[in-house]
Amino acid sequence: MFGSGETQAEADRITALWAEMANVDRTLSDAEQADVILVLEKVKSGCAALQARVTNQFATQRRAERAARGLSKAQQDIGIPSEIGLARQCSPHKGSQHLGFARALVEEMPHTLRQLETGELTEWRATILVRETACLSKEDRGTVDRELCSNPATLAGKGDNQLKAAAIALGAELDAESMVRRARKAEANRCVTSRPAPDTMAYLTALLPMKQAVTVHTTLLKDAAAVVAAGDERTRSQIMADILVERVTGLATASAVPVTVNIVISDEALLTTTPSAADVPGYGPIPADLVKQWLHDSDAMVELRRLYANPTTGALTAMESTSRCFRKGLLRMTRFRDRICRTPWCDAQIKHGDHVESAESGGATTLHNAAGLCEACNYAKEADGWSVKPDTQQPGQLHSYTITTPTGHQHRSTAPPLPLPLTLQRSGVDRVDSAA
Repeated sequence: MFGSGETQAEADRITALWAEMANVDRTLSDAEQADVILVLEKVKSGCAALQARVTNQFATQRRAERAARGLSKAQQDIGIPSEIGLARQCSPHKGSQHLGFARALVEEMPHTLRQLETGELTEWRATILVRETACLSKEDRGTVDRELCSNPATLAGKGDNQLKAAAIALGAELDAESMVRRARKAEANRCVTSRPAPDTMAYLTALLPMKQAVTVHTTLLKDAAAVVAAGDERTRSQIMADILVERVTGLATASAVPVTVNIVISDEALLTTTPSAADVPGYGPIPADLVKQWLHDSDAMVELRRLYANPTTGALTAMESTSRCFRKGLLRMTRFRDRICRTPWCDAQIKHGDHVESAESGGATTLHNAAGLCEACNYAKEADGWSVKPDTQQPGQLHSYTITTPTGHQHRSTAPPLPLPLTLQRSGVDRVDSAA
């Protein structure tokens, strides 16, 4: 899977060092254990520094190879963050962040990189310095790097917030205008997002300009305090959350939200008392009993949509289309089957229903050749040197396909199983062994 025997040998050497760490003596004194904790933290920092160097070199070489073949600058970059994400077992978005971090350290912040190598800075603290100087010119960023990190004593003992404040203050002295432009750009990035939280809850996050965020929060606090003073038994935090829902939706109560939520649940979990879990696409598994509670909620509008799964594996049954574009029914089936972006380690929501093997390469418009992908992953698989092929599988097996990156590394994507359907027991019928 590696590009050469040399890189395989280097990876094996690092793997051997990693394996040796398992042999550390466990019978240590308190002082010795503290020393080991300190050294391991420095080792982690050193690994992060080496990873940054290799990441930057990897991207530089890939761009140079593509440039030599006459590809445009835009084409030279496509897919590189996704390759880094796959290698680091994270999403393409995180891969892009790791690439930017590596480029900044290696090419613009040598003193920060050196402190990371020696363990004077952790990866997170180095990330703070990279992030807070991102709006500065290369020269000014180099000045901040030199002023704060050329001498390890400068930041010794300072907490994360102090380090951040020092970087911002020095950056403002060097280029106050860039800081103002950054603030204006940040306002343009205002948005509202949601993400899963433990215990079937979810975080609704609003990224707002500071004055707007403070105003909203202060208003909710004031109005919740008035409700508490009137004798409401809910906590102030609960009232604030309910007021937010009521004012955004325009409903009389927060519990009356008429929203359709697609839930994948087996008939066994729905109709019997068998302990099981349901699945909310984009969220994940939830207790089946909670779904039953929702179905009996007088405020909710209930719609049931049947999905048929293999009773052994939980694989979704297939359907086909003669169109090159995925019809609505086929796209819906793909979304229910895949739930989130199918690229390994990518937790993004599905944005595109795409051919696994492209239509230009002869890929059919079928459920077997379909995959739900986020926008970034869909574009990455079209990059130079990438290959994606659906796996050969028997009926009833979970859908899977194999991604091959330009380095030859292969990553398999397997669809999550649907909740298994109810197995009916027929009384008075004996099982007959076909071999008898």
